[in-house]
Amino acid sequence: MSVDEADAIVTVGEPLPKLASVTVADGPYTVMVTWAGGTRLGCTDKVDLAPVIFTFKVFRPLRDGTVAFDAVRLGAWGGSIRWDGHDDLKIGAETIEDLAAAAMTNAEFSNFLRRNDLTLDAAAAQLGIARRRVAYFTKDREIPRYIALACRQLDQILTSGSRADDSPSAGRAVGGRGRS
Repeated sequence: MSVDEADAIVTVGEPLPKLASVTVADGPYTVMVTWAGGTRLGCTDKVDLAPVIFTFKVFRPLRDGTVAFDAVRLGAWGGSIRWDGHDDLKIGAETIEDLAAAAMTNAEFSNFLRRNDLTLDAAAAQLGIARRRVAYFTKDREIPRYIALACRQLDQILTSGSRADDSPSAGRAVGGRGRS
């Protein structure tokens, strides 16, 4: 084995996320994070931490105000966020990355509609919400996490459905009736 082969770095999978900074954002339990490593390197995301904070008992001090949420700090080496004086109050960068991926901006929502050729009425019907809310989401309203997740699921369904439309048996697969 040569020296170059021995010094080679072996990588497996996606790079681990690493945070460069964290600040409190508008909205309860919301932070702005900038990424120093991982798949979102250089990006800044607004992340709602409520799904984690309201799920686990360890975060009760944040929920009841015993620990001030705005005292959030960057953890060691950017691998987490934490609250000073409370070693058990930490949220890992991987969890924050997952929450950021579940969020959706208004521009991403508009792209979702365009990509899937959905009108406001069609999107409202698919998502089970009012047409007016769909219109708000294309402009400036914050998109709830459950809508963002539903859009991602619908995106996958509609994308796989469009591939089925190209097949010779599309009439049977989509409409339920084959051609005779």
